Amino acid sequence: MERKTTSDASDPVYHVPVLLREAVEGLSIKPDGVYVDCTLGGGGHGRAILERLGPKGRLIAFDQDADAVRNLPADSRVQFWPQNFRHLRRFLRLSDIDRVDGVLADLGVSSHQFDEGGRGFSIRFEGPLDMRMDQRQPVTAAEVVAKFSEAELHRMFERYGEVTNAKTLARHLVAKRQHVSIDTTQALKDVIREIVKGNPSKYFAQVFQALRMEVNEEVPVLTELLEQLPDVLRPGGRAAIITFHSIEDRLVKHFFRRGSFQEPDPNPFARTEVVSPFEVITRKPIEPTQEEQRTNPRSRSAKLRIAERR
Repeated sequence: MERKTTSDASDPVYHVPVLLREAVEGLSIKPDGVYVDCTLGGGGHGRAILERLGPKGRLIAFDQDADAVRNLPADSRVQFWPQNFRHLRRFLRLSDIDRVDGVLADLGVSSHQFDEGGRGFSIRFEGPLDMRMDQRQPVTAAEVVAKFSEAELHRMFERYGEVTNAKTLARHLVAKRQHVSIDTTQALKDVIREIVKGNPSKYFAQVFQALRMEVNEEVPVLTELLEQLPDVLRPGGRAAIITFHSIEDRLVKHFFRRGSFQEPDPNPFARTEVVSPFEVITRKPIEPTQEEQRTNPRSRSAKLRIAERR
């Protein structure tokens, strides 16, 4: 795969990096180390890592959103892959890298994606019901709404959106889609407006979140990333993961503590002791300060967990 670079044309409003100082300091950066930014976004975390690296240090950056490439720092120490970070190990090998000293992943949706109606992420702006972070992927949110069964929609809204009346919502959409084309953000809101429970803005946000997480396979992607960490981190290397949803946070917490998603043996006589390949650095997740939450309200649900490879 061709590697891409560009000049430093970062957009200050593209994305405000969350927990910037805490995440980068948590990596305990070595000047000559090799680090991975799984989600380049606006480039804020990546640039902060570069500031701490010496001439021999390297930063490997990933982002599946084609818009993010314009924020790539013009720095010879950077290698960029326009790919989903679920392919971390594969592209590290293509970069002639065996192991790295640190991995950072900010799992939040960028401000740019929320504020640009044409991508379909925003409940405030009219646009196509798309929600694909990677425009090369075939399935859009409109297709999910149109083709998922009632049971699949129910599961999605309940699990990923924690929608109170997920079952009713799923049944309602299945009935309405027989007569109405639901292919824009406004069309979706209009169709479900009559069954909204509670605050409409919060309800719409939960529905949109569930669709976005399904379209982009966010939970499977995070699971795949975590499972690769023991192999790609060298001893003493650190992983810093910023989550914005309780499902994601539980996955990170569980994996850091156990080093696996396998459930423990229920046999009380089993003597197999599971030893995690990680030492948990953050017993409790680090959350944004009140000042950060005030200046960047979208940071409020962020949680940072850090672990070190034994």
